Amino acid sequence: MTIIAQKPMRLDKMLQIELGQARNQVEHFIKEIGVMIDGKPSHKCGLKLKGGERITLHLPTVQKSTPKEIDFDVDIIYEDEDVLIINKPPFLTVHPAPSVKDATLVDWLKYKGIALSTISGEERNGIVHRIDKETSGALIIAKNNQAHHALSKQLEDRSMGRYYLALIDLPLKEDIVVEKPIQRHSKNRTKMAVSAHGRAAKSAFIKLAQAQNRPYELIAAKLFTGRTHQIRVHLESLSRHILADKTYGFKSKKDIIPRVMLHAKVIYFHHPRTKQLIIKEAPLFEDFEAILKNEFNQEEVNEKINSDAIIRHFNHFI
Repeated sequence: MTIIAQKPMRLDKMLQIELGQARNQVEHFIKEIGVMIDGKPSHKCGLKLKGGERITLHLPTVQKSTPKEIDFDVDIIYEDEDVLIINKPPFLTVHPAPSVKDATLVDWLKYKGIALSTISGEERNGIVHRIDKETSGALIIAKNNQAHHALSKQLEDRSMGRYYLALIDLPLKEDIVVEKPIQRHSKNRTKMAVSAHGRAAKSAFIKLAQAQNRPYELIAAKLFTGRTHQIRVHLESLSRHILADKTYGFKSKKDIIPRVMLHAKVIYFHHPRTKQLIIKEAPLFEDFEAILKNEFNQEEVNEKINSDAIIRHFNHFI
């Protein structure tokens, strides 16, 4: 892959923007693999570019190994030569990490022999974006580096995104847009928090249906930025919590709810090769559907959770 530096900037910062990857991933790539700048090798993250340099990245091939036993399968929503969209089950971690003992989505992809991009490093082959372990729903995988690059650009300019469904403990007063900056919690490093010193974050929430005999509400959410735990943090700032989300304040002890009730229902993006707008839906899993069936009016819910209805709700509101 070759990139032309458009303006003066540090090498690591420029590649972070161009590749749409986390800074530590870019730094690891530069230090361990290196890049060619106008034909000369460089491993210096802080190298100052003047603009106009030709930067060549020699990306490794995917190692099709099976480091862990795979005893599960994942539903594929859409696949072609460039992208794969899967419906991530709850409790499946997206990519390996030192603290992760079980097989991950990346392990499954390699086990299946699916072609994957290598921009983001061996542990994150193919991963353009992620969702939390307990969150389920639509996730796009890049099958080659050209697709990964194009999708990362869309993620940055928000021309690619997802609409989420969530079950919360108390109804929202109204449809609302929340713009509150987010950063790592000062005392609990596993959490994020609203903070004046955080990074800008914007979310929109739409009321869809209320439970018949409980204060629960089904809502839809759309992100305009991609901060960690953004939906959960912004809801907490409204004194609302996703069912089973004890990390951010769900307190009920009477109900046994298996996991955080958050699902990426709809994904949209422009195909990296054809540029066509693609919209796909990820079916709900049984645990989410069980609460809707037991607590909500099914006819009302079914009318409001298909992709056309969800997108229309936000188009009318925003």
